[in-house]
Amino acid sequence: MTPLTVKEVEYMAFRLAQEFLRFDEPIPDFTTRFPNILESSLFTPFQKFSRKYLYKTLVAKAAMLFYLMIKNHPFQNGNKRIAITTLLIFLIKTDRWIDVNIQEFYNFTVWVAQSPAKEKQYVLYAIEGFFDKHLTYVNIAKHIKKFR
Repeated sequence: MTPLTVKEVEYMAFRLAQEFLRFDEPIPDFTTRFPNILESSLFTPFQKFSRKYLYKTLVAKAAMLFYLMIKNHPFQNGNKRIAITTLLIFLIKTDRWIDVNIQEFYNFTVWVAQSPAKEKQYVLYAIEGFFDKHLTYVNIAKHIKKFR
């Protein structure tokens, strides 16, 4: 399992958020992102100490990625929408998906965004619980063959 790259976020997650998660406020151009914040948000879930991952499981990595993409605000606008699509891209690379109503998922995302920074550990625990409840396996290769 490897971290998402900035290029993957730019070409997939960012564009998906712009295209499919439109609300009253547009998402500014990718070049307006804040330097190094996106990179930090993408690589922190994969940090190691003494050659061991700090976030050991897929769910722990996904939760930290989701949390940081929301709370670090790597973009001028659209951080919640981009966090959702970034998470989905990360999960699909591991043959996983979040099986949940988009409105429920967005409401949960808003709750994370509004959470106080001092509650980070509690919020991460809640994100992991949400993912545990809704995470499902998807055989993406099987689905891709259907469209060929």
